[in-house]
Amino acid sequence: MDNYPTSWAPRRALVVLAWAVAALLLVGAATDAVFGDGKGAVLMGVAVLAVGGFAGHWSLVRPRLAVDAEGLVARTLGGTHRLPWAQTTTRLRTTRRMGRDGVTLELEHGDQLYIFGRLDLGEDPRDVMDVLSALRGEL
Repeated sequence: MDNYPTSWAPRRALVVLAWAVAALLLVGAATDAVFGDGKGAVLMGVAVLAVGGFAGHWSLVRPRLAVDAEGLVARTLGGTHRLPWAQTTTRLRTTRRMGRDGVTLELEHGDQLYIFGRLDLGEDPRDVMDVLSALRGEL
């Protein structure tokens, strides 16, 4: 699937689960449209679009972040973006909400900012930052 020595993407099990939930919601929406009320079908349809949107995004942008000899490669719905080591700043951002810490990995390249969370990377952004720092140090 990818030819990068090191890459990160949403966990396959999570992607498969999202597609399965979207399919179940679609069945529920169709059933509700035929046998239930129209309002419930609309609500289920919105849920299908939301969960299906996440599943589609996670499927299309694999791997989200990769490292090769030239630098970083970030994939978004807008395409693949090459980020050379020399022009890219990497940092961790920690925010506290409702008593819980959220950590994201930020890549800044020129005027572009790429933000990756745990779901995007499939693992803790702190661990990814450790790998990126080690690889950057080797070059």
